[in-house]
Amino acid sequence: MEATERDKSNPLGYEKISTLLKQFAVPSVIAMLVSSLYNIVDQIFIGNSPAGYLGNGATNVAFPLTTICLAISLLFGVGGAAFFGLSLGRGEKDRAAQCVSSVLYMSVIFGVVYAVLVEVFLTPMLKAFGATADILPYAVQYASITAIGMPFLIFTNAMSNLVRADGSPRYSMVCMVTGAVVNTILDPIFIFVFHLDVAGAAIATTISQVVSFAITLAYLPRFHSVSLSREDFRPQPAMGGKIAALGMSNCLTQLSILLLQIVLNNSLTHYGAMTVYGENIPIAAAGIVMKVNSILVSVFVGLCQGSQPIESFNYGAKQYGRVKATYLLAVKCALTVSVAGWLIFQLFPQVVIGIFGSTDDPIYMEFAVRFLRTFLFMTFLNCVQPLSSNLFSAIGQPVKGVLLSLSRQVILLIPLMLALPLFWQMDGLLIAAPIADGLAFLLSILMVRREFRIMDRMALENA
Repeated sequence: MEATERDKSNPLGYEKISTLLKQFAVPSVIAMLVSSLYNIVDQIFIGNSPAGYLGNGATNVAFPLTTICLAISLLFGVGGAAFFGLSLGRGEKDRAAQCVSSVLYMSVIFGVVYAVLVEVFLTPMLKAFGATADILPYAVQYASITAIGMPFLIFTNAMSNLVRADGSPRYSMVCMVTGAVVNTILDPIFIFVFHLDVAGAAIATTISQVVSFAITLAYLPRFHSVSLSREDFRPQPAMGGKIAALGMSNCLTQLSILLLQIVLNNSLTHYGAMTVYGENIPIAAAGIVMKVNSILVSVFVGLCQGSQPIESFNYGAKQYGRVKATYLLAVKCALTVSVAGWLIFQLFPQVVIGIFGSTDDPIYMEFAVRFLRTFLFMTFLNCVQPLSSNLFSAIGQPVKGVLLSLSRQVILLIPLMLALPLFWQMDGLLIAAPIADGLAFLLSILMVRREFRIMDRMALENA
């Protein structure tokens, strides 16, 4: 009876699933798409600046630093949102309120520490990420400035998940969109008017991150699912550990992407030197392809974030049918987008590559098109794995979520990227991705089907 009363008091427990997913996921998708523009806009303007494709290569080798930021923010943000939603579903509003302060403290502390470490160890980190002698000066210039904004980026991304879980997905969207708009406006001013090139793009990015941070911070007094008091804003290490456990799968997804970026960049440099492409062309082309793919990934992540509060609340309220319906609808939406993206990649690769700067080097375009078509050949299936991993995190099963998070990049793709080039050099490196994508899809389907059967049994027991 108590669960039923809670369900009726919160729209997550009774509103139509399609309505809820639209309400939560659309702003999240928009926010993530706009957020991905931070680096994409930089890459477009830099590619059309005097730095050219070397500047694009610089943003590529610096991008792992941003990936680590996202990993930290997802650890606390997604974990906090899951903890927040599960607590509300169980009627534990005091625990939900304490969760907010825990996420705030952890995102601030980890953000500052990480920024300091980046500034101290910047050059060796960029070399480890695959920077060549020609690209390194541009990369150092870009990353040394963007590191200043990293604590603001971590706080914004972490807290925006809680804002969304509090039932304010539009406000969460505004936090991200405003910063991206500011970045888009400032990029051409600093790059072409002030002639700051790579440094100008970095300054624009940092300013935009501070703006997003200020808007996110302003939401703290506005939480309406819970009433925040001074007593709630006390460090609670035990709760922090539980939050991190729930966000671990999403965090490890980003860290596995980081490891993938490092292996890919260094492999491209190594095997590229054996071909007519050389060291720099593969790195620059890969940066463009990965940024283009990040647009699709942003949609998947937005759907994950939008579906997570619905899945968490209803699992906590023992409404397992609604959990399943939310997951399946999110997958259908993601598949539609991913198939559309796949068609664009396969049919119009020259147009996509050309957006990031024109070049008279036919070898560069040849490799970029080849990389785009081959590496992303199975991208129409890529949405299932992150949505499945997110499902397990949302229902409080982080171990299964972690396994799926690691399946594509760490368990499958990286070993294939290391093994296949030993036989087929650059071709082996490119075909590793579609093979890993197909296998990760099959694993996701098997694990989710098994979990659905478990939910069906629990539903019968609670009937």
